[in-house]
Amino acid sequence: MSSTIAIDAMGGDFGPEVTIPASLECLKANPKLKLILVGNETILNELLVQNQNEFADRLLVHHASQQVEMDEKPQHALKRKKDSSMRVAINLVRDREADACVSAGNTGALMATARFVLKMIPGIDRPAIISALPSTFGHTHILDLGANVDCTAEHLYQFAIMGEEVVKAVENVEFPKIGLLNIGEEDTKGNEQVKAASVLLEASELNYIGYVEGNSINAGSVKVDLIVTDGFVGNVALKSIEGAAKMFVTKLKEAFEKNIFTKIAAIIALPVLKAFKASIDPRVFNGASLIGLRGLVIKSHGGADQLAFKCAIQLAEIEITKDVTSKINAKVAATLENRESV
Repeated sequence: MSSTIAIDAMGGDFGPEVTIPASLECLKANPKLKLILVGNETILNELLVQNQNEFADRLLVHHASQQVEMDEKPQHALKRKKDSSMRVAINLVRDREADACVSAGNTGALMATARFVLKMIPGIDRPAIISALPSTFGHTHILDLGANVDCTAEHLYQFAIMGEEVVKAVENVEFPKIGLLNIGEEDTKGNEQVKAASVLLEASELNYIGYVEGNSINAGSVKVDLIVTDGFVGNVALKSIEGAAKMFVTKLKEAFEKNIFTKIAAIIALPVLKAFKASIDPRVFNGASLIGLRGLVIKSHGGADQLAFKCAIQLAEIEITKDVTSKINAKVAATLENRESV
């Protein structure tokens, strides 16, 4: 199946220096992939001069005169940057010239622009951000990761419905195990919002296994495919995990560089250390889906390097192939119909 992806080539901390080489790698890996690089055509063409002939039929440059800054306020970007590389890339998805948009730009601006341009799936109140995080079982998906600071029980229920379809498609899991993030597994724990959401999930047809604690994200005793929480808690959890991973790697490096004996031990353990680093490399897990929209948008980490941005594009390829947006739409419509008939 062929797919066309619009790339916000100017977005992120490094812009075209990262987005272009990552895009070229993806084109080399998938002969059925077509990319539209959106941004300042003068800059992009200068960087592409040696590659445009090689991918002449699968690599297009679409000019955009503006760029959304990483610290720009979402409303400012929405109102005054209508010809930004981010906005134009999302417009291409709306106009069905592209199957998905990938951007490493300002998260708030991306969410606000995507919601304004693409609109919401009927029956979904708010979009959410979902991504995979490494765990002892491989990895676990979690949402919301920061799109919605305050959520009702109904919002959490909707997140679970959408998240289930993402996990089913991306992981080929027929009945994903879904947990609700809480401060304990007991029924008496949690605030009223979480307790009410649990009641809704218990009454649903989802494979809901109950409350899970924070350790279930990375190292729980039971495999959980999807963990549902609000954007405030989810974002704090994500940043805490990222910080802990950096601290662990730094401390491990310091320990191996302590003296000549530890350096020798490091050389001996090098193959194991490389394998371990690869298994938890955050770049491999780069790419978060903005779900609940009438179009596919993938958010890359702003500081993504070439490998990380390539992984975000590859995630978009998977979700296009699996038709994730349509499946979420169908699942939400079926759920609404069932609730109305009860």
